[in-house]
Amino acid sequence: MSLTSFAIIASFTAPIEIGTNPRSMIWLLPLAAAIAVAYKTMKLPEINTSELIKETVLLFGSIIVFLAATALVLYGLAWLTTE
Repeated sequence: MSLTSFAIIASFTAPIEIGTNPRSMIWLLPLAAAIAVAYKTMKLPEINTSELIKETVLLFGSIIVFLAATALVLYGLAWLTTE
């Protein structure tokens, strides 16, 4: 194996540190988009471009809204328990 192959394999052994501040939560957007695309391509009975885009955008939006609602509820619970 070449040195490049070892470098690529080694990069999977040390995860990237992503903080928990609000700015770093933007990394959730590409993850949610990838999940929405993969899920809809597996679940749609017939794939055409317009239907796939529409369904993917709807699922992406619902994932983001659910994550935001969950974050607000958890923030509220944390605030109630610490006050």
